[in-house]
Amino acid sequence: MTPPAPAGGAPPAPGRPGAAARTGNADSAHPAGGGPGQGATPRPVDPAAGEPGRGTTPKPVEPAGGDLARRATADPLFRLVAYALEAAHGRPPAAVWSAPYAFHLGSPGLVAAAGWPTAAAAAPRTDGLVRLSSLSHPADSCDLPLSLSGPPPAAPAWAARPYAVLRALARAGYGRGGTDLHVQGSLTAAAGLATAEPADCAMALAVADAHMPAGEQPDRAHLARLLADALPEGDDTLRRAALFALPGKALLLAAEPRGHRYVTFDPAASGARLVLVAVRGEPADRPADLARAVACARRAGALSAWPPGPAQQQPGRSVLVLLPEARLAAVRAAVAEDFRDRERPVPRFLNIAVAGAARREE
Repeated sequence: MTPPAPAGGAPPAPGRPGAAARTGNADSAHPAGGGPGQGATPRPVDPAAGEPGRGTTPKPVEPAGGDLARRATADPLFRLVAYALEAAHGRPPAAVWSAPYAFHLGSPGLVAAAGWPTAAAAAPRTDGLVRLSSLSHPADSCDLPLSLSGPPPAAPAWAARPYAVLRALARAGYGRGGTDLHVQGSLTAAAGLATAEPADCAMALAVADAHMPAGEQPDRAHLARLLADALPEGDDTLRRAALFALPGKALLLAAEPRGHRYVTFDPAASGARLVLVAVRGEPADRPADLARAVACARRAGALSAWPPGPAQQQPGRSVLVLLPEARLAAVRAAVAEDFRDRERPVPRFLNIAVAGAARREE
């Protein structure tokens, strides 16, 4: 499978994160996914700025963005996550952040953000508890003591990673008094994109923001280092894409120091479409089904295809396909017809916009 070949030099440093407009069919999305993002202009972020103060007094808990949960014009996912935190924990969020899903482009260190977000809502506490909830795990909300060392407390399996994020933030001075946190994605694992890394970023930004004085911005570079150290098993390149992406750009990441530059990757600007194709069979059948889907797509006019994970990773359940916009319907029809003829489950198709970085939703 041949990846695309983005080209172009490094643009000026971003003045603000890009919006995460998203499009796609519904059967790969969480029901809360809704349509394109409607968030207001985010506050500017300077990745080179100094680290925020430690041990500062948390900001008063106020409805995020002027009561985001009840604003009819807000994106449904962000309304839902704000409302869910209030419903689960009895208080409105102090901050709601979104972070985009991200993907590899097949070349080492080259990643980009997709226009589908994960959202997190947070409110500060002072009693040393963390209360975690997610609509993906409605029966597994939990209240846990926040400890900075020693074994973590017993918790539902899904909550182990959020707790690790909160513990790392607390060690760095963000939220030692505790936090109420709700996290929710717009895609399920069935889409084939990594779900943990965007959630890491959305949670870290929301929690840091909730525990900082009003008007200050979380330091993304500092949070990226904290997450990399706390979750070494995760994909740090995807987290950096979620934190620093620009619309229509890919990030070319350097190993040491942890720097990056941008290269142009904007299929829409050149009359092309980027589509995620996710197969639905048994795990043992997925490699063959993916290869078959790619072959069908190429015969119908696709330009290139590659897996969304790192090159060294075993084939997963999805593949990214770049194709001329005029061939979108033909490619989808060809793949669907081939799978139906063989009585195989028809793959899901999800349109991907090359989007901007995580941002505060107000």
